[in-house]
Amino acid sequence: MTGPVRGRRLLDGRYEIDTTPLGRGGMGEVYEGRDIRLEREVAVKFIRFPSDADQAERAEMVRRFVRESRITAELQHPGVPAVFDAGSGADKRPYLVMQRIHGVSVSDLLAEQERLSVGWAAAHGASLVHRDLKPSNLMLESSGAVKVLDFGLAVALDRTDISQITKTGHTPGTPEYMAPEQLMAGMTTPHSDLYALGCVLYEMLTGMRLFTASTPFAVASKQANERPGDVRSVRPDVPAELAEVIGALLEKRPEDRPGDAVQVYGRLIGFADGLGPIPGVLGPSSVPEPQRMYAAALSRVLASATAPTTSATPEPPQPSGASEPAVSPQAGRERIERAREEVADLVGASRYRQAAETLRGAVADAAAAFGHTDPEVVDLRLEWANILFEGGDFRQAGPLYAELAGDLAREPGREQSLVFRCRLQDATCQALTGETARALELLRALLEDELVAFGAEDQRTLELRRQIGLLELGAGRREAAEATLAELREDLVRLHGERHPAVAQIDGVLQGTG
Repeated sequence: MTGPVRGRRLLDGRYEIDTTPLGRGGMGEVYEGRDIRLEREVAVKFIRFPSDADQAERAEMVRRFVRESRITAELQHPGVPAVFDAGSGADKRPYLVMQRIHGVSVSDLLAEQERLSVGWAAAHGASLVHRDLKPSNLMLESSGAVKVLDFGLAVALDRTDISQITKTGHTPGTPEYMAPEQLMAGMTTPHSDLYALGCVLYEMLTGMRLFTASTPFAVASKQANERPGDVRSVRPDVPAELAEVIGALLEKRPEDRPGDAVQVYGRLIGFADGLGPIPGVLGPSSVPEPQRMYAAALSRVLASATAPTTSATPEPPQPSGASEPAVSPQAGRERIERAREEVADLVGASRYRQAAETLRGAVADAAAAFGHTDPEVVDLRLEWANILFEGGDFRQAGPLYAELAGDLAREPGREQSLVFRCRLQDATCQALTGETARALELLRALLEDELVAFGAEDQRTLELRRQIGLLELGAGRREAAEATLAELREDLVRLHGERHPAVAQIDGVLQGTG
């Protein structure tokens, strides 16, 4: 095999990549390259370690990068670059090989065009939801298709409890496109995506950012405290209905925004018509292009599709053979052990979906043989919920935690700490899926029980009070949050004194709410 061309290096004998990166992000850098085996262009993303990161921090970053790579690879969506391969280079840095996207970012497009037509702004916004949504992460291809970059970093939340959702001081993102709950409480939910979408739509229509200031802190303060102006005050030709959608997206309280991205899509798609060419970027629709041709054909199919018939398709007959022979207790325990070993291997390879499916079957078999509250079955159930959580499937993990907590609470002599832990994780799942009101309800009920079990001065109850205050703040319930945190501050000063780090942290949060 010949060596790489000048200015390039060969990675794992297959990928010829440039020596200069295309761009750098929070924890990665991307290089343009070519798969010499399949003769196609690729983009190769490497993890990037901070210069001051120690060995443990680097190991954790590698774990997260591999996890994010798995999650990204599972995203089968035309708006997300495809993932082709993953591995580790000679320097042991993990890398991800992705589809190479050609086009112009929306940020560059705005720099050239100043602002976009109403139709184009609506078309782009209607198709995208992203936890780090901003113009530089949106790439417009010559076909008119939009790709979202850095999607893996956006979806791969790494949360182990509410305290991490609500920790302050290290919230990644760009303040100009971050929701108030992200900036004030470090909490990101699907409703935060919608706020960022509102910021992007405002900028695409007006050519100006929603809020600007001389420092990131000042921008964050405006995002948290100032009401955004009406887009029509800057651009009167924007339809009132579209301005209303943008205003709803930019509500300060997450629960006041639209319910989900599907609702927003339904309200925006009607404006995505009359899409003319964009000079120098997107040619006229008369120019043949495969994606446009496919979209046109698909629209005809969908438009002419008849409603489904009311007759239901019968379920396939179930096998009527003899049931499986009963398994001895020893064999059942051995099955559990084998399943756990298999799951450990899958998790070690960040194959969370397969690990969860393996545990689903193992839990069903073990519960049938030994009961749902058998100690080993409890361990399997908890591991199943934890793996779903670790893989980012919070909607499935939450009910598993809640069910396990309920079963254990009814068992006499069970350790309360595990019940409380499962209840906390259930609340965490609710918060991460945007169900903030339900999360707060669960946390307050948990606090009542922890006060009885541990007392008011126990570190666990004090920490739970802090988490509740920060979650209230992130949900836009400022008065309630200030009351919760101020009362907590008084107790912390009484117990530990004015100079305790926890007091300083509360002071910082309270000062930021003014």
